[in-house]
Amino acid sequence: MNINVIFSGLATILWIIFFGLIALAAVRSSRGERVSPSTRTNIIIAGVLALLSTFTSAGLVFIQPNERGVVISAVAPGGYRSKALEPGVHWIIPFLETVQRYPISKQTYTMSGTATEGQVSGDDSISARTADGQQIFVDASVIYQVDPDKVVNLHIKWQDRYQDSLVRPQARGIIYDMVSKYKVEEVISSKRDEMSQRISGELSQKFEENGLQLVDFVLRNITFSSEYAASVEQKQIADQQAQQAKLVVEQRKQEAEQARQVAQGAADAIVIRAKGDADARVIQAEAEAKALETINQALKGNNELLTYQYINKLSPNVQVMYLPSNSPFIFPLPQTQTVTGSPTAASTPTAVPTAVPTAAPTAKP
Repeated sequence: MNINVIFSGLATILWIIFFGLIALAAVRSSRGERVSPSTRTNIIIAGVLALLSTFTSAGLVFIQPNERGVVISAVAPGGYRSKALEPGVHWIIPFLETVQRYPISKQTYTMSGTATEGQVSGDDSISARTADGQQIFVDASVIYQVDPDKVVNLHIKWQDRYQDSLVRPQARGIIYDMVSKYKVEEVISSKRDEMSQRISGELSQKFEENGLQLVDFVLRNITFSSEYAASVEQKQIADQQAQQAKLVVEQRKQEAEQARQVAQGAADAIVIRAKGDADARVIQAEAEAKALETINQALKGNNELLTYQYINKLSPNVQVMYLPSNSPFIFPLPQTQTVTGSPTAASTPTAVPTAVPTAAPTAKP
């Protein structure tokens, strides 16, 4: 509890007692009764205690931890003490000095288009125009606090009007000027953070010059005029349609690429199959050549084996036999047979031709 409140309450009670004793003495005196010495003593004591309590309550000042006190003095040079009172109990000259308290805790000033959100009832958003002439409405909050080391300076310049006379107009003016340096697309997207930081920088400088500290600047919301909002909506619809068309084109490209890859795969399969067939033929030809080479090596100096294989390959129905002209083999000719009951005649012998190098084989009887 604030100590000067205690003394102030005590002084009030003592003054009531003092005036009550005086009234009682006056009533008794009006009735012709004598006022006792004890009553006079009590009146004097009550008056002295009331004066002391009043004097004490006027001189004792308790500063809360979240406050600083500026002493307005009738006896100090300049009319004020140069240093603010820190938290705790302090003594000032009663009736010649007073204390103006300033909170040093964080405070928020909100300017919003919603009637119930800001310090000002109704639409309190900041109307501004961008570099390309579009009108926008900005909702913002300024979080700040009184600089404990500059409370006296703040009191001299602004007293307790710093919120309405400093925070509000400075914030609105800086926001308005900063918006005019950006295009509308930059304000709402690509350079919104940059703009917010620049506003914070300028606000911080202005506040510091006047005894305040900027804690944070919050760019809450940005809205547009109804005409621009409609144009933005139409642009977004057009962008979505263009994006959809782009997706369709991309899908067609993917389908064409897929068909090309399928065709390429089929062509590659044909090439691989043809290459496999060619390789197989080469391998077969090489095998046949190697077999012929082996046979050729086996037949060298062994002509009888060649003749034997040649004879084995002849068909059993062959009526004419072809032999090399220089064959050393003699084959017996078939004998004639006599058929009973008919004239005896010799059947035509089977011709055994002898092959000659330069002419067709000649049959011999």
